[in-house]
Amino acid sequence: MLSRVTAEFETPELAEYAMKRIRENVDYVYSAKMIYNRFAERAERLGRSSAFTIIPTYYNTHTNFLTSVMESPASKDIVPEPARNRKATTCIICGSAAVDNVIAFLNAMGGMNIKFAQ
Repeated sequence: MLSRVTAEFETPELAEYAMKRIRENVDYVYSAKMIYNRFAERAERLGRSSAFTIIPTYYNTHTNFLTSVMESPASKDIVPEPARNRKATTCIICGSAAVDNVIAFLNAMGGMNIKFAQ
């Protein structure tokens, strides 16, 4: 009989490492997949970039305007919290004989909210 075990991890790297260890060391594992927030990587890059502010100033001729640009380092506050969340969820399909070993590996590798369904 097949069973499904799911667990949450803080980062996708931890989830990938846990899935690799489970595939190598536990028998009767048929599938191991990961779901994570892909926008978190983009948000991480935005947090390390620069923010540019355009400041318009009036110039004293008829149609000419003068603008200046101010550069400042971007903070993580420009990205909303749900986009910064890097949690990853793993889903492992295995035989019912391997469920205890899979749960033990997930727990040892830092998995949280481990759930088991037949």
